[in-house]
Amino acid sequence: MRGYFGVGVDGISKPMNLGNLVRIAHAFDASFFFSIAPRLKLSDQASDTSRAEGVMPFYHFDKQADFRLPLGCRLVGVEITDDAVELPRFRHPTRAAYVFGAERYSLSPEVLAACEFVVKIPTRFSINVGMAGAITLYDRLLTLGQFGDRPVKAGGQGASVPPPHTWGAPLAKPR
Repeated sequence: MRGYFGVGVDGISKPMNLGNLVRIAHAFDASFFFSIAPRLKLSDQASDTSRAEGVMPFYHFDKQADFRLPLGCRLVGVEITDDAVELPRFRHPTRAAYVFGAERYSLSPEVLAACEFVVKIPTRFSINVGMAGAITLYDRLLTLGQFGDRPVKAGGQGASVPPPHTWGAPLAKPR
């Protein structure tokens, strides 16, 4: 899969939720993790048994005005809003940062305004931030991961994954 992605939180306050989202980001091979105006420190989390902090970079921003992304990285808010695109209808950018809101709150107006895209998971009600992260990153993996088309009938194998690229012989003649 080409590109990269990061995962972050805006104003998170529950250590177990933070740890779960960090673990999920690590499991899906996120390139970095970030927090904007968190109500706790990353060290407060206790549920990341994957020890992600030693594997990927973590960035902390005290407020949204301090928030920075790599050049070309597009911010995707995951939030239930009237104008959000439903996740199954969304084309993920190859270079993206996904930001999730705090429990019992939404993304802050400042972070929401900074998002280039806002997506929502089409559920009947709001779900846990870790679960939302897993669903969003799984959708990214399915749509950008070169898995081929789904089978037409239940249980089938579907289209095969394209073989890895192989280089041909040099075009220049040896001297």
